[in-house]
Amino acid sequence: MSHAPNAVARLRDQREDEGIKPIQARGFRSERCRDCRVIISHCLCAWRPTVETRSGVCLIMTGKEVFKPSNTGWLIADVVRDNHAFIWSRTEIDEQLLALLNDPQWQPYLVFPGEYVEPSRVTNTVGLDNGKRPLFILLDATWTEARKMFRKSPYFDRLPILSLLPDRLSRYRLRRSTRSEHLCTAEVAALCLELAGDNAAASALDAYFDVFSQHYLGAKQQLDVNLATPAHAELLPFIGNTQAIQAG
Repeated sequence: MSHAPNAVARLRDQREDEGIKPIQARGFRSERCRDCRVIISHCLCAWRPTVETRSGVCLIMTGKEVFKPSNTGWLIADVVRDNHAFIWSRTEIDEQLLALLNDPQWQPYLVFPGEYVEPSRVTNTVGLDNGKRPLFILLDATWTEARKMFRKSPYFDRLPILSLLPDRLSRYRLRRSTRSEHLCTAEVAALCLELAGDNAAASALDAYFDVFSQHYLGAKQQLDVNLATPAHAELLPFIGNTQAIQAG
């Protein structure tokens, strides 16, 4: 089953067309699938879920993040049909991003910890009765980079801040983190989707994230692909073409 490239994939292609070279991550010499970024032997493409969402997502990424094979913003864009991605710049404002933020069909929410923002801007809920669809603005970067993006982007100043109250620790194991309570971008997006009532998409993204982590780490550790895991079983109901999986 073929899928159209998501916004992050298109952004990567654009950067490459501009002559910007991808980072050389550990294991870069191994051939990776162009579509899912996982080493070919552990390709994830057959496990990409198909699910409807009312919500949209907009990923604001650093120039490096779009090339990282461990990036989880890519997974969000795979799951949420209305997905957008932009490279952040302190000095240049993307007019398409401004147009998206001003589009009357959307109610944008900038997802960021509430303790860093004046209380009047902060909400812990997503409004579902104003006729607009939720658009979650996610700063897809390291925590240090995300704080810089937040401080130096004046076009975010008018947006409500969605501050999440997660009751679980991060399951992200693909990069080192000193804080287990810091969720990765895909985990954050799943919480947002749940708040917006897109429960099927939240479940699909959670399972897709776990399956991606297993495939990615399995390839890194040179382990055989194991499809008989609880995460694969949870993701299976969201797969549109199970024949491809059975054939694999």
